Amino acid sequence: MRSIKRAAVLGSGVMGAAIAGHLANVGITCLLLDIVPAELLPEEEKKGLSLSDRTVRNRLADRALANLLKAKPAPLYTKEQAERIETGNFEDDLQRIEECDWVIEVVVENLAIKRQVLERVDSFLKPGTIVSSNTSGVSIEAMAAGRSEGFQKNFLGTHFFNPPRYMKLLEIIPTAHTDPAIVTEMETFCSRVLGKGVVIARDTPNFIANRIGTYGLLVTLREMEKSGFGVDEVDTLTGPVIGRPKSATFRTLDLVGLDTFVHVANNVLEHSANEHERDVFTVPEPILDMVAKGYLGDKNGQGFFKKQKDENGTEILAIDLSDFTYRPRRKLRSVSFEAAKVARTLPEKLCALAYGQDEAANFVWNVLKKVLIYSASLVGVIADDIVAIDNALKWGFNWEFGPFETWDALGLARSVKRMVEEGDDVPGFVLEMVENGQSFYQKDNGVTMFHTRTGYKTLTQGARIDLFALMAQGRKIFGNNGATLLDLGDDVACLHFHSLKQAIGGDMISMMMRSADEVEKNYRALVIGANATNFCVGANIMMMLTEAQDENWDEIDLMIQQFQRATSRIKFMKRPVVVAPYGLTLGGGAEIALAGTAMQAAAETYLGLVETGIGLIPGGGGNKELLMRVMENVPDYPDVPLLPFVQRAFETIALAKVSTSALDAKSLGFLSDRDRITVGQDFLLSDAKQRALSLAVDYVPKKPAFIRVAGENGAAALKLGVYGMRRSGYISDHDEKVAKQLIRVLTGGQVQAGTRLSEQALLDLEREAFLSLLGEAKTQARMQYMLQTGKPLRN
Repeated sequence: MRSIKRAAVLGSGVMGAAIAGHLANVGITCLLLDIVPAELLPEEEKKGLSLSDRTVRNRLADRALANLLKAKPAPLYTKEQAERIETGNFEDDLQRIEECDWVIEVVVENLAIKRQVLERVDSFLKPGTIVSSNTSGVSIEAMAAGRSEGFQKNFLGTHFFNPPRYMKLLEIIPTAHTDPAIVTEMETFCSRVLGKGVVIARDTPNFIANRIGTYGLLVTLREMEKSGFGVDEVDTLTGPVIGRPKSATFRTLDLVGLDTFVHVANNVLEHSANEHERDVFTVPEPILDMVAKGYLGDKNGQGFFKKQKDENGTEILAIDLSDFTYRPRRKLRSVSFEAAKVARTLPEKLCALAYGQDEAANFVWNVLKKVLIYSASLVGVIADDIVAIDNALKWGFNWEFGPFETWDALGLARSVKRMVEEGDDVPGFVLEMVENGQSFYQKDNGVTMFHTRTGYKTLTQGARIDLFALMAQGRKIFGNNGATLLDLGDDVACLHFHSLKQAIGGDMISMMMRSADEVEKNYRALVIGANATNFCVGANIMMMLTEAQDENWDEIDLMIQQFQRATSRIKFMKRPVVVAPYGLTLGGGAEIALAGTAMQAAAETYLGLVETGIGLIPGGGGNKELLMRVMENVPDYPDVPLLPFVQRAFETIALAKVSTSALDAKSLGFLSDRDRITVGQDFLLSDAKQRALSLAVDYVPKKPAFIRVAGENGAAALKLGVYGMRRSGYISDHDEKVAKQLIRVLTGGQVQAGTRLSEQALLDLEREAFLSLLGEAKTQARMQYMLQTGKPLRN
């Protein structure tokens, strides 16, 4: 794999700065450059600065770096990553690209300007340096024309999606002159190091995702004009119910910006000779009118939707395109939509809605069929195969199914029959597939095959471990509704969590215990992971609340003891356990992660002990484990003060802090030096398996420890701080009660400072505190409110 240690980003606009930020996230030192300002700002004149001063000449890049630290969502894993970014300007620093392994041009979307910049780049390049352009649609071939042979060999397009840290898709666009080895190397590097989902696109207008995604948005606009639905009703129909993001259609356009959307649409319009395509990509007049009025979306506070504040709070209004006034949002009324909502799987939802008998169903069908036919017409034009197109839309627009997966879900034969009856021009190869009884994808024994013009090919997973595919391949050892133990090969097993919403219940706990026994007998190591949206969101709140309201205290006590035993069993196993958290890893999910021998965490891991948000404290060993981690490197001498470390653990738990990344989790104390981070989540389980195998060599199991605690003196100091916060009105009476129970656990209860307590003693304190708080009416009110609203209640 190519080694890239230093990069230059040319252009410090929002996208350029964010790309530099993500390079810094993964450890790449970055030079961020922009043009030299032509005029002084008033504040610069007041300081007596001139155009020759370095602070003035670097102003654009410096400001971009400063904005990077304030931007939301945060482009950086932690603010410390910004230290890897050095700013400069094109006049004074462009020659420094000879120090770089990769140069990324991110200037304005104008071919002439891009060519000017790349011509200057060509004169400073060292042999072998990769040069790429981040563009959403400017021709890569046209940019490379006239450049040196060495430049052209190492030049390609790299279209990052915004925001680069969070959006998985990266389209790589080679030219006819790009060395194929460079394409392969960059595909590997960008997926493995940057964590991207890479697709290889052809050099066509808007490449893959924006070409089809923009077409879909325009088709939806035109169908709305015919239907009489409003923008709010259309968003209801084109959101999660058909496997699209909550932002659906018009909320997405508000996020993107209507001016940006018009620019992307016009790019296809200008380069297309296809009459139908030109008709579709001609932006409707109401959208152009909105742009002219400055209704651009979120960037200026109003677009298709607008927030309005009054004495009753904040209301979101929807635009009426007939007169550009705003009105309250309407609730969609549709039998087909209601049927789709209650359907269990996405294919069932799609069929219930698309094949329904009302106006909503006709609307969805008309949108879907046009997108599917258009996507099929572009196979071999914008990408080599259907997989690249499906992945581009899933990774770039957050669709759950790509176009061809959607077509299979609707039933290829059934849908094409209807399309033909309605007079639609279905591509010939799709008609042939129907005649042959084929589908776009086929699965056999857990192996997925995809259709090509010459037959089916195996869909390679690379290093990605698909746990559901392993189940289909007969690799299941045993399981229940909450979790399954699978054979990963090489004598490593994986405990796969798959309960409803990844919540912890009795079935998951029993599988933890049973899996520990099995792995100790027959395997070298255990990995704990999942293939769902999140790793684990914690305990089943509804179940706990119901038991508490029924006053089944013995059952609750037993449940907590069982969970504590399960996390302890994992911790003290005779075989190493590597936990692979990602996404939301909260409450009991965090406690499972903390119990493992080591964590192999995805970079995007949001880990936290959040129980105080519902009036509780962690009950499965989380307090003890975080305390032990923050004290891990503290010298074990009686005169070493413990309070600063206890206070760190207390603040993290009491404030329900959740990490914003795996690196941030390290700064909060959740991750230690023995833990590792994987940037690309596709590689997470593979990395966890390799980590488990390395730990299995000469593994020495952990033994229960005795922990030196801060005792009553430490508790008094912490309670004093809590009392001050209560008197100042920062926290409520119930917050204070929760905090005092937490302090009691973290300081060891009624013992002297420096007393050594067993891990079990701290677990007992934890369980007692948990039960006590669960019995409080205000805690139960908080739990009820969380279940109803998804938000914490401050009572």
